[in-house]
This record gives sequence, structure tokens and C-alpha cells, in this order.
Amino acid sequence: MPLASAVPVVLTASERHRLKKMAYGHKTPHQARQRATIVLLAARGRPNARIAVQTRLHVDTVRTWRGRFAAGGLPALADRKRSGRPVSFTALQVAEVKALACQLPAETGAPLSRWSCPELAREVVARSIVGSISTSTVRRWLKQDALKPWQHHSWVFITDSGFRIKAARVLDLYARTWDGVPLSEDEYVISADEKTSIQARCRCHPTLAPGQARAMRVNHEYDRGGALAYLAAYDVHRAHVLAAANPGPVSGPS
Repeated sequence: MPLASAVPVVLTASERHRLKKMAYGHKTPHQARQRATIVLLAARGRPNARIAVQTRLHVDTVRTWRGRFAAGGLPALADRKRSGRPVSFTALQVAEVKALACQLPAETGAPLSRWSCPELAREVVARSIVGSISTSTVRRWLKQDALKPWQHHSWVFITDSGFRIKAARVLDLYARTWDGVPLSEDEYVISADEKTSIQARCRCHPTLAPGQARAMRVNHEYDRGGALAYLAAYDVHRAHVLAAANPGPVSGPS
């Protein structure tokens, strides 16, 4: 059977410029550099077998990326989206594990002063929050969280028997459902909070910037500008913050 001829590749000036930056850029990922090199060599009319030898890649790999570029241009050189492995744990289960991490082990009867990831994984299974979970999964969840309240203990972390019900309602809202009914397009989910008595202070002398082997220097004298109350509402689905600051009474210098 006759061999299929290589797909011809023709580049515009803009495409050639971008491909050269990809192929020779020091910060370009290795795979992107290889793909750009394949296309540049293909644009010179070289056959797939010769390109495979030059790039030390399999000829099927060269044929694939040459064909993708010919069909879709530069965007086709990116990895295609993959469905990935199905989610093993629900958002509610993740929240319950983090809530348990915020509790003292003594509250559960465990003879520990603080939780370790292996002990936390065993406790989660013992409470039937999940059927099974690895220590590395617990460690990854706690590490990825932006706020880590389990690293200290405070009066805020009170055991609530209704936590599961309350958490489920909040997580449903984040998933745009309420009582099992999807929210409509004109319905919003807002997370609002207020920070009161923020002292508005103005330093009487300028702050000296830090330098080599010298810490930043801040003078202790300041003028009181009163107090502010900061109110903010976060649109959780549109990543938009609505905020306002209301001034309080103004007092004299200190």
C-alpha cells in the first residue's frame, strides 16, 4: 500500500513568530516546546520520519501534532480536556472532615492532645463520615485550605449537633440549589459580613522603608481619624464583591 503523504503546514508571519518563541523560550514547558518544533520543521516541508529523528520522538507523535495544527492552528497544540476520575468524596464530606479537624481530640474521647492526619483519617472512618479514606487525602485537604483554623483553638469552634444539616444547606446554595430545586438565572447567592470598629489612624511621621539589614521603621505617634465599619457582600458565583465603609465619630490626636 502506498504511504500517506504528510499533511502540508503553512504558517502566517504571526504564527511563525509565536511558534519560535515557544520553541526557543527558556520558560516554555517541555511538551509545548516539542510541539512547536514539530510544526516549525513541518512548515519547512520536512517529512514526518525526518522530523521524528531530529526531535527524537516517535513518528506517530509527530504525525499527530502536525495533523492537529493543520486542522486547528495554534489552539490545537494545547492538551485536550479530559474527563478525569469521578469524584470520590462529596463537598459535604470534605467539610465534615475539616470540621472534625477543628475539634479537640479530647472532645471525642481520643487520648490525644492534637490530631495527626493518620488519627484523623481513622476517626473519620469510625464516625462513618466516609467509608474509607487515606492519610494522604486528609493531609492534602487540610494543606489546600486557604484558612487553617485547626492550627489553633478558640471559643468559636463549638461542637454543633446540627452541623451536618446547616452545612448541607450552605453547600447546596454554592451548588445553586435550594430545597432540591435549581436556582434561576436571576437569583443570587450572597455571603455578607461586617467588620466593626476599624481604627482609622494616620501616622504623624512618614514610615521609613526597609533596606539591606534594616527593618521597616514606624513612628509611634498618630492622629485618630475615628472608626470605620466595613460591610462586604460576596457574590459567590460571579466572584464579585460589593463593599462599603461607614465612618464613625472622629476623636483627637494621640
